[in-house]
Amino acid sequence: MSAFTLNPAAAGSTAAATARRVPLPLTALQKLLLPLGAVLFDVLFYRQGVGLNLALYTLFVVVATLVGLPRHAAVWRSGYFRLLLTGTLLSAGAVLWYGSAAAWLACVASLVMLLGFVNQPHLRLLAFALLTALGGAARVLPGLLPYLRLPSAGAGKWGRTRFYGRLLLAPLAVLVVFHFLFVLANPRYAALAGQVFDWLGDWLLALLPAISIPHLLFFLVGFALTGMALVVVPFHFFQDQESRLGEFVRRQRDRVASFGVRRPDFRPLTRKALDLRKEYLAALAVFGLVNVLLLVVNVIDIRWIWFGFVPAAGFDLTQFVHEGTYVLIFSILVAMGIVLWFFRRNLNFYQPGLAALRWGATIWVVQNAVLMISVGLRNYYYIQYTGLAYKRIGVYGFLLLTFFGLVTVLLKIWQRRSAFALLRLNSLAAYSLLLLLALGNWEIWIARYNLNARFGTLDLGFLLEMPARVLPELAVRQQVLYGVSRIIISPPGSYTEQTALPAEARALIQRRVAAWQRSYQRQRAWQSWTGAESAAYYSAVSH
Repeated sequence: MSAFTLNPAAAGSTAAATARRVPLPLTALQKLLLPLGAVLFDVLFYRQGVGLNLALYTLFVVVATLVGLPRHAAVWRSGYFRLLLTGTLLSAGAVLWYGSAAAWLACVASLVMLLGFVNQPHLRLLAFALLTALGGAARVLPGLLPYLRLPSAGAGKWGRTRFYGRLLLAPLAVLVVFHFLFVLANPRYAALAGQVFDWLGDWLLALLPAISIPHLLFFLVGFALTGMALVVVPFHFFQDQESRLGEFVRRQRDRVASFGVRRPDFRPLTRKALDLRKEYLAALAVFGLVNVLLLVVNVIDIRWIWFGFVPAAGFDLTQFVHEGTYVLIFSILVAMGIVLWFFRRNLNFYQPGLAALRWGATIWVVQNAVLMISVGLRNYYYIQYTGLAYKRIGVYGFLLLTFFGLVTVLLKIWQRRSAFALLRLNSLAAYSLLLLLALGNWEIWIARYNLNARFGTLDLGFLLEMPARVLPELAVRQQVLYGVSRIIISPPGSYTEQTALPAEARALIQRRVAAWQRSYQRQRAWQSWTGAESAAYYSAVSH
């Protein structure tokens, strides 16, 4: 009897191993699109830059996802899904035209969040949609591994293989017979068939050297990414977490010695009845004292920066902007955090002093908005005297988000909004800003602004490190070099600063433009084509 006793642990491990070997149940459409998407990924991205390929692959995933959705799926009624669908198409168009880092980042982020809402249509937080898509993709990959394994041999499978082999070989044999008959009867058909076979032979000869271990691994990566994008495995964790969160702060009556509340607490009571009043007095003191301090700082900035600011001789404008801007932005974030801390719970319902507390916090938020304007003016003066750069544009983007965040803090103060509501609204604002950055031709605008004779110093090395579509702008405006007193040609981040005379800088631009034209004409593949670079190339050729 003991010989036939089943070991529960062994049975459990066997069942788990069997479950791991079971492939995901795929529909007929998914079985067709998975290999097609893997081949498309390999053709589009192997040893290629970013451009048309990312736009085409994104469009493939979007169309395949929409076709696979049922007509009455809940995701069709989600406003977030429609927003992300629009953002994905817009950012894919930006990738197709600009091919910038902001465009492809917005495209990839939009697509991943779109798939997250397909997985869980009732989500409201963009970050949770992103994490849901990644969590569902992690569950898809183990289920796709059995499809990559060769089938095991067996008598039943061998019989089935012979059956389907006969079904395939019979039409193929008939096709070969008629092909030879037509070759003998029609010389033009024979010539066309010869051309087709020659082309097929050349293609196979070109394909065989391209097959390598890295190429095979790249194809498997494409298969995995396509499967994770097209196959939806429900992942409820973040939806369950979000379902516990509300839009508004509610008065908490739990953690007392009673079974009538959601979270009872029978431990000895250490807090006193007047603790809420003490928290109110602390908040009122913080808002009052810091408002006075912030008022002094704002008055100084308004008198110093807002009207008629001209840097004195020897004034360190870089330190004025960099260190001052970072510290002021950090102080604004800390102020927002303090407001969120005091208005997190029952202090929102403290009627004896709620009005004073709200007005004190509101004045603090408004003063932080004034401080934000001072930060923007510091950045403006820096741009006016030294030119544009990525980080200086990013400062204004961050200030826009900060201003929107201050508005949402006011909503929290006066409407008792929860931290979840603020996170949801600000994530939408951050996504909108990302789309705005993706749709902008920032490199061209930076080059046109910086190539101005009113700047005493021109960082030409920074402009030459930009995407190639900027080079025609440099060639058209190279006469500006003769009006600049100092031209820096060393690349950004180099330890030694190299300068050049206007004639040397002009020759450097011409060499870069000529080298780019030669490489674009000879080596540019259609997969990484972008509209802006193509237009810049033909513009440079015409000039």
